[in-house]
Amino acid sequence: MLPLSTTSGGAPMASLSRRIVRSAAAAGAAGLAGLAVRDALQPRHSILRTFPLLGHARFAMERIRPEIQQYFIESSYDGRPFDRDTRSMIYQYAKGLGGEQAFGTERKVLQPGQDYLRHTMSPVPVMEEEPRQRLGGPDCTRPYEISLFNISSMSFGALSANAVLAMNKGAALGGFSQETGEGGLSEYHLEHGADIIWEFGSGYFGCRTEEGRFDDEVFARKAALPQVKGVLIKISQGAKPGIGGVLPASKVTRKIAETREVPMGQDVISPAAHPEFSTPRELLEFVDRVRRGADGKPVGIKFCVGSRIEVLSLCKAMLDTGITPDWITVDGSEGGTGAAPVEYEDSVGVPLTDGIIIVHNALVGAGLRDRVAIGAAGKVVGGADVVRRIALGADFTNSARGMMMATGCIQAQRCNTNRCPSGVATQDPWLSRGVDVEDKAQRVRAYHAGVMRSARRILASMGLSDFKDLGPEHVMHRIDSTHTQSYEELYDWLEPRSLVEGTAPEFWMRRWERADADSFAVPRRHHSRS
Repeated sequence: MLPLSTTSGGAPMASLSRRIVRSAAAAGAAGLAGLAVRDALQPRHSILRTFPLLGHARFAMERIRPEIQQYFIESSYDGRPFDRDTRSMIYQYAKGLGGEQAFGTERKVLQPGQDYLRHTMSPVPVMEEEPRQRLGGPDCTRPYEISLFNISSMSFGALSANAVLAMNKGAALGGFSQETGEGGLSEYHLEHGADIIWEFGSGYFGCRTEEGRFDDEVFARKAALPQVKGVLIKISQGAKPGIGGVLPASKVTRKIAETREVPMGQDVISPAAHPEFSTPRELLEFVDRVRRGADGKPVGIKFCVGSRIEVLSLCKAMLDTGITPDWITVDGSEGGTGAAPVEYEDSVGVPLTDGIIIVHNALVGAGLRDRVAIGAAGKVVGGADVVRRIALGADFTNSARGMMMATGCIQAQRCNTNRCPSGVATQDPWLSRGVDVEDKAQRVRAYHAGVMRSARRILASMGLSDFKDLGPEHVMHRIDSTHTQSYEELYDWLEPRSLVEGTAPEFWMRRWERADADSFAVPRRHHSRS
């Protein structure tokens, strides 16, 4: 075979190729020159004005920084919000594996702030069946026995349809409950017959009038569905307590509009406060109204603790009215969210440990603890988390991000962009098809089973045969490298009715006296600014 340059037509072809290359190079150079001029003249980015073209490298590196950090830089235990070891444990449980690790802990066990659970030299046999917690106080005629570990509130809209379906089927297979999130009771939450806790917030999505008020008739019709086992009134969310939300019109699909019962083409607004009540007394009257509408099914309230006095005001209102919620879900400030202002995530609200202890003590001191169960939500992803939260005052726990990871979430932290690469937190059809409902349902079921198996095993290692035997004395907290104390020693634990009888510690009594059943407002204590 002859060289190209000597074949018929070879020279013209080579010449044409060179001209194409030169033209492309010239066009590329012209484009880069134009971009450089644009960079130098634009007023918005100082880096690009000073370093045309080169400045784009900075933005490119910034764009891939989270991936570089997660996959190449962070150690096994310093990632946030969940480190690599924790994520690996969740994935192993979801695959039906043991969540095991070789060679020993990588944690800095002498670092201040670390918690650990007390075991015993005389363990007991591991209980074979998972215990359950009754939700239903004296005013509830249709109580529900809930698992100690459940799917926390996540709306269709925040999650893809496939993710909701996978969790729903996983919960049905595993015999635990799924909370809907405040985005409404969607068809995907009902598809596979799992036990549903229907949550609504200040927007009353799925049970609202055109004016945004609570619609008793619509609510009663939906609450009568057999899948709905209880109703949860969301007051605030841990990751962003005290603010409402806006779902832009551009993100309101037809299905989302139908589920939330809102019009297409308009922003969907969740007010910061509920329009149906403004005082503790009115909140409890609303709880009673909702419970009657639900034909006696249990009704709970969910909030992130802000002021201890507000919690005590709520307890005073319970005593005055005789109305109690069937449970209170305490959402910690470390809880997850699709999107929230970073300063709310970092700086507003009480963390879960303190929140549980405050609510538990307030109910005990008011003599109400036997009427109101406590749920805990906020970074609960493993068996040790379940045990620790119950020891500090909760009766059951919920998990959102753990269940998301069991469904395929890789902690890409793009929930608010609609570009979730795993298809869990997106409405993009191409991305959401990555969630295979049948496969991920099995993983959700296996994850729940793995967590509860671990919790029962840890309980047995502590020498206990019932989760109700757990107490704050079983959880140790490291003060510094040479000192630890149990939570029993770290906190005041109130005796039953000690607030009512005036025998509680002075710190608590001062706040009890300032609490008002008819106001959430916290009375100011006057301090001189001079």
